[in-house]
Amino acid sequence: MVNRKVDVINYIGFWRKIFFLISKWDTLFCPSPPFQSLIWSSGATAKPRMGSAMSTTHNSGPVRRMEVWTKRPRFAPDPTSGISFSRRYPHILGTCAMASGKTLNAKNLEALGAQRLAALLIEISKGDAAAKRRLRLELAGTQGPTEVAREVRKRLGTLARSRSFIDWQKRTVVANDLQTQRKAIMEKVAKSDPAAAMDLMWSFMEVADSIFDRTDDSSGTLLSVFEEALEDLAELAKAAKPDPIALADKVFLVTEADSYNQYDGVISLLAPALGAKGLAHLKKRIEALAAKPPPKSKDDRVVIGWSSNGPIYEDETRERMQRIVVRMALQEIADAQGDVDAFIAQYDPETRRVPSIAAKIADRLLQAGRAEEALAAVDAIDQDRPAFIPPEWEDARIGALEALGRMEEAQDFRWACFQRSLSQDHLKAYLKHLPDFDDMEAEEKALDFVQSHPSFHHALHFLIEWPSLDRAASLILDRVRELDGDHYYVLTPAADALAEKHPLAATLALRAMIEFALDRARGKRYRHAARHLMDCQGLAARIDQFGDHESHEAFEARLQGRHGRKSLFWSLAHD
Repeated sequence: MVNRKVDVINYIGFWRKIFFLISKWDTLFCPSPPFQSLIWSSGATAKPRMGSAMSTTHNSGPVRRMEVWTKRPRFAPDPTSGISFSRRYPHILGTCAMASGKTLNAKNLEALGAQRLAALLIEISKGDAAAKRRLRLELAGTQGPTEVAREVRKRLGTLARSRSFIDWQKRTVVANDLQTQRKAIMEKVAKSDPAAAMDLMWSFMEVADSIFDRTDDSSGTLLSVFEEALEDLAELAKAAKPDPIALADKVFLVTEADSYNQYDGVISLLAPALGAKGLAHLKKRIEALAAKPPPKSKDDRVVIGWSSNGPIYEDETRERMQRIVVRMALQEIADAQGDVDAFIAQYDPETRRVPSIAAKIADRLLQAGRAEEALAAVDAIDQDRPAFIPPEWEDARIGALEALGRMEEAQDFRWACFQRSLSQDHLKAYLKHLPDFDDMEAEEKALDFVQSHPSFHHALHFLIEWPSLDRAASLILDRVRELDGDHYYVLTPAADALAEKHPLAATLALRAMIEFALDRARGKRYRHAARHLMDCQGLAARIDQFGDHESHEAFEARLQGRHGRKSLFWSLAHD
């Protein structure tokens, strides 16, 4: 036993000497500029430590780069770093830090030589159609933009002619393919020939119908690609400067045939390129379309669906869609021309009473300096239906009141909006417009109102987000019977926020979710409920008095008695 202690002491002494030599190694054997030292880093972030030169945290894995610090780091071993001593400090072994020749980076790949890289690319692209198309585009780029355009047009034609269904597994592949073609147009064609690039981008947009006809793009993955292409069109139009009349005719055609909303906003985006002349021509064509509704079939009408009112006919649907297209196009043109009255004219008097529509009208009237009319527009709605009043209508009315200089009325309306919907934005704006020191009293008054609000979970969400955690905890303790475990989207963040300083309130919120999941046998929530039960156990140690509420042991025992046969839950809870 004594010999073992002596060995340990000698071992510690030996390593003390080693670390002393390490600390002096750079000065003695690897001189470097003053206050600089080279160390290996595996991609970690260096953070300064109080009282030390520099502390670097390393991740496990191969050495990736060499960094130069302005101060010499302390060479303290890090047992959690996962990096060997020789890898962490290679210069201690008598070698200078150098990048590994096996690291996958551009410099190392260049060392393979063009011939070897070409052979590797051929090998890697075998059986990978996307890689082959990318390589062909790169090769075409060496021959000029015309060849790139030819390759892109060829690929777009293939996509347009294809009839195979695009399932969810292929959707990302097709989206990446489309992005490759779009980027080729913008990066390899547009720079030297923006007019040709614009024509090619129109062809790109025309592929959308074929794509959407054979896929379910509920995620919006494919539509987002065409939205980017539409923005590219606007950029190309600025550079290409097309004839406004010809551009207006093209916009009219795509607007009329917009089957999947891929051209939404095209008029607004191309308005600068259309100019006054193009917009006027486009407006005439849209108005002519409105005056000539699609013909109705008298015989053999095609039924495409059924509703509570009877059959839905194809020609009626086509006519209804045309009216929507015309209205939206004329509104976009009106906005581009700054014609507020033309925008308003697209809504009948009854529709203008809808709060969301009234808000749009009021915003445009305010921008035109017509505040009185803006206020009249928002006040024309049916205000007896508060559930249907959106926040944008409230903001429009406040803006109109402020534009008219009626600041006190604007403040009163902000307070009313806060009381109606517990809107944090309106309360913050209300407090901001109060004189100094009045805001504190007003805030307390507002929080008192929230705490007594009839909607418990609405109030709890407000207090957590504001934040007023003391009041949130008090709300839970005072109104614990109103906790509904089905409101997990409110109770989970509330429990997380309250856990540190209000463990009892957090526990009650967690218990509500646990009991709801078990009482309703919601198997999909058992994993979360089990985690909540373990959280309750951890919180219990920090609760001095449970008061009128069960201790954790009593709560768990009651769960065992009522739900002891729910083996899935208990296996997760005791895992």
